[in-house]
Amino acid sequence: VQLVESGGGFVQTGDSLRLSCAFAGGTFSSYAMAWFRQAEGKEREFVSSISVSGATTYYADFAKGRFTISRDNAKNTVYLQLSSLKPEDTAVYYCKAQRWGFDYWGQGTQVTVSS
Repeated sequence: VQLVESGGGFVQTGDSLRLSCAFAGGTFSSYAMAWFRQAEGKEREFVSSISVSGATTYYADFAKGRFTISRDNAKNTVYLQLSSLKPEDTAVYYCKAQRWGFDYWGQGTQVTVSS
């Protein structure tokens, strides 16, 4: 399984970004997907997850109401819409694919939010 994130960038406080994670090397629709992030000097933390069908989603408290996870099983892609961005959202954002207890990670995409 290979995961490639994209869509990060340098934005201002209050801006929006849409992150994408392209999946290859397996049956995308059989993997639960998630986004994590890691700020410099901090541990990686959970952001959001989505079930194989897309019917069930979970969010960290800081993400509720601002971030939206979605997936397109026809395009083998999971998305994370980031809105109302804050400087504390600055981090490398990683996507993760999970099935049968195995986790696969992408290389991450940097999001930097300037005040």
